[in-house]
Amino acid sequence: MAKTIAVSMLREVLDSIFISARELYPKETVLLLRGKKKKDTIYITDLLVPPLATYGYGFANLPFHMLPMDFSIMGLVHSHPSGNKSASDVDVNNFYGRIMMIAGFPYETEQDIVAYNCDGEKIPIIITDQ
Repeated sequence: MAKTIAVSMLREVLDSIFISARELYPKETVLLLRGKKKKDTIYITDLLVPPLATYGYGFANLPFHMLPMDFSIMGLVHSHPSGNKSASDVDVNNFYGRIMMIAGFPYETEQDIVAYNCDGEKIPIIITDQ
């Protein structure tokens, strides 16, 4: 599988991620990232709330077997209320899709979110207004 070079995301999607994270703070949140892949870039256009997800202090969990059969799901985004945006071993071992994003407290600026590929390597995020 070719490596993803970058993630492109609408500003309104980023704002929605941050709103979800702030609403559940100090618990973690988890959302599905919907979009499409063109060449080496993932374009995120929508978010989905995963069915039967649980949100806790230091974890967010979802039953992967309950996820819809939807090939437009590019991965997951979850929050780290501690502000640490590093991917833990648990994060990498529970990777789903092509990318994983982590939003870190205070959930306000583009610097508060990081994207990773399936190897746990950071990949750039491009925020667009349209």
